[in-house]
Amino acid sequence: MITALTILIGLNGLLLMAVVLIQNPKGGGVDSTFGGQGANQVFGAARSTDFVEKLTWGLATTLFVLCILTAIIVTNSSISGGEIPLQSQG
Repeated sequence: MITALTILIGLNGLLLMAVVLIQNPKGGGVDSTFGGQGANQVFGAARSTDFVEKLTWGLATTLFVLCILTAIIVTNSSISGGEIPLQSQG
C-alpha cells in the first residue's frame, strides 16, 4: 500500500512540474517552447490558461492529500507492531 502511494506521489509530482513549466506567467515562461501557442489556438487563450490553472491547483491538492495519507498510514503501521528501526543497534 505504501509503495503504491509513493508511486502515485512521484507521478503526481512529475505531472505537477510539467504543468507548472507549461504555464504562461506574465514574464513569458516556457509555454512557447512546448507548443503553448498551438494550445492557445485550439482551446482559446482564456480557456487554456483556466484549464492549466485548475489542473495545477488540482494536482497540488492531490499531492498534499496523498502525502498526508501516506504519513498517516506509515505512522499507523509502525504503531501496530511493524516498527522500523531508525538506527542499527550495535
